[in-house]
Amino acid sequence: MQLRTEEQRKREAAKRRNFSFRLNVFFFVAFFAFSVLIVRLAVLQFVEGPEMKEREASIGTRYVKIPPIRGNILAAGGEEIAYSTSMQSLYYTLAYDTSTEQAQQMAGRLAEALNANREPDAEALTEEQIFDIMDVKGRRSYVYEPRRIKADLSEREIAYFMERRDLYPGVEIVEESIRNYSEDTIAVQLIGYMRGFNSLNQGNNAIRYYVDIAEDNGNRDPADQYLDKELVGYDGIELMFQEELRGRNGLKTYPVDYMSRIVGPMELTLPEKGNNVYLTIDRDIQLDTEQAILDHLHTINTSSDPQEYAPYAKTGYAVAMEVKTGNVVAMASMPDYDPNVWKDGVSQEQYNYLMYFTNNGTIRSVPAYYEDVKEGYNHPSSLVPLGSTQKPLSVLLGLNEGLFTTTTMYNDIGFFEFGREGYETRVNNASNARNGLLDPSRAIAKSSNAFMSEMVGNKLYMMPGNEGLELWDRYNKEFGLGVPTGSGLPNESSGIINYFHEAESGSSQSALIYASFGQQGQYTALQLAQYATMLANRGQRIKPQLVKEIRTSDGELVRTYEREVLNEVDIPDEYWREIEIGMDQVPVRGFDDFPYDFRRKTGTSQQDVGNRKKVENAVFIAYAPADDPVLAVAVVVPDGGYGGRGAAPIARQIFDAYDAYVGLDGQPKGKQLSQDGEENGGTDN
Repeated sequence: MQLRTEEQRKREAAKRRNFSFRLNVFFFVAFFAFSVLIVRLAVLQFVEGPEMKEREASIGTRYVKIPPIRGNILAAGGEEIAYSTSMQSLYYTLAYDTSTEQAQQMAGRLAEALNANREPDAEALTEEQIFDIMDVKGRRSYVYEPRRIKADLSEREIAYFMERRDLYPGVEIVEESIRNYSEDTIAVQLIGYMRGFNSLNQGNNAIRYYVDIAEDNGNRDPADQYLDKELVGYDGIELMFQEELRGRNGLKTYPVDYMSRIVGPMELTLPEKGNNVYLTIDRDIQLDTEQAILDHLHTINTSSDPQEYAPYAKTGYAVAMEVKTGNVVAMASMPDYDPNVWKDGVSQEQYNYLMYFTNNGTIRSVPAYYEDVKEGYNHPSSLVPLGSTQKPLSVLLGLNEGLFTTTTMYNDIGFFEFGREGYETRVNNASNARNGLLDPSRAIAKSSNAFMSEMVGNKLYMMPGNEGLELWDRYNKEFGLGVPTGSGLPNESSGIINYFHEAESGSSQSALIYASFGQQGQYTALQLAQYATMLANRGQRIKPQLVKEIRTSDGELVRTYEREVLNEVDIPDEYWREIEIGMDQVPVRGFDDFPYDFRRKTGTSQQDVGNRKKVENAVFIAYAPADDPVLAVAVVVPDGGYGGRGAAPIARQIFDAYDAYVGLDGQPKGKQLSQDGEENGGTDN
């Protein structure tokens, strides 16, 4: 055996060191990997564990949502105005490549099938009607939005289409909650109506409220998620109280495996019905108000009295508001329509016509309907100047700001002139009446434009800078003219203020003079009713209450609504008394045998509209009883002529209806019977 050389020993030692190093590296890598694994497991268990469990539960559960049942809208006495029923409806969805010819063919096949299987007393649907409802060009709704072809299918119709699904591509039967409305058409524009959720959360028709819901819909509890085909509130109370009325979805919950296969029994959660909304509207007073407007429009359209004859008057608006509570007991925008028309699809022709009647003319600008659209430009909308109904406020401002006193005497020569010498502008009284010596109350009673122009408008103009214009604006807004009423109704107008524009384009003098007798602002009937209520209670602007209370479907009280004061003005009693004396003396038609003292102001506002000059609108405000006011009423009849003739008789019918059903003295009088046994004081429309 040969001895190893020194060199061999060195090589072996180097090999051992290298092996030891590699072994250490191996153990270090193994230890590091094991440590990473331990840390990862800890993160999974303690940090990501809850999230993973939530995802596991989500993957293991599938929901099928059942549409909620919408709550009812009821009148103050509990009478149903809007209510929901469940039914099966036939829908058709256009494919992205559906041609007009294909849609026409499908319309024909649907008409044939529906008419062959309809109930004997059901109305037949024509191919043309169905094709129009399909709205192939997307004029009324988006192309992808399902079209309801027919609601409330019969059992025979349901069976027919269920058995032949493959023969009708794009056609499906949907169980849904259908909105029904009282056939009496009670305050239909206040109530609003329903439209598809998809059509209201995007595009030109989008409503911000529904856009926000759509953006957050996926994060909601499944019971609160909105359905694509769901009908939701559009305008009025239906929109204003959408969340309370909607209810909650029912749910069919299925356990599934990782391949989404159902692995267990279904759990059913029934839909929850929405809450019921009780309005302040009195059904009987509302119906009498609506009929009073229609009857009086006919009267002034056909009258042989030149001072009453108003051939162009086609619309009328009225609001009755309780002085002590702020409750709106009647709100009428006439003519109206039957909102049940929306249950089945409407044609383009119907849609174009209905658009003149769906909007609430007591809270926003609504034009009258004319077959010739261009002719409509020659007639006023529902927003009209106040005319002489402005004058009680003008006098209050003048007294409170020291422009004159209650004993100031003014010689009314029938007109007031202003402007540069040789270029004077003359403001005349109605019929150029020379009223002689007037104190402030008599200026209201005689409706003196000259007094208002010189003693209010011109004196405000004489104030330094814009002080007079700003003072006028402040008083008007404190009395609710030019600001929202606070009702909360969607799309309510604040009115149109013209005096700032007139001050810029004309002069602040002309702006204030014309404003002083009601020709520099256009306001809504609801604003007028709030203004009249503020005159009645001597300075408190009250929120118009439209809802009395909200209850669950089981009758449990959720919320009540009480009187709410928005702002107050501090004006001495002697100034209030001065305008009240004047309002007591205003001559008016239709109140000869009225059994209560009442205060009122007529107005005949003038407008330049289209090709016509000086269109006259009838405006009227009143409250009764005079010394303990209970009800304030405002009536506007565009193109109605003199307020004392074109609007006041409508107000009388509203007071009579309130007295009959509620009682202006707290005691309902009931409907008075004439000798032939028929009811007087209004009928259902």
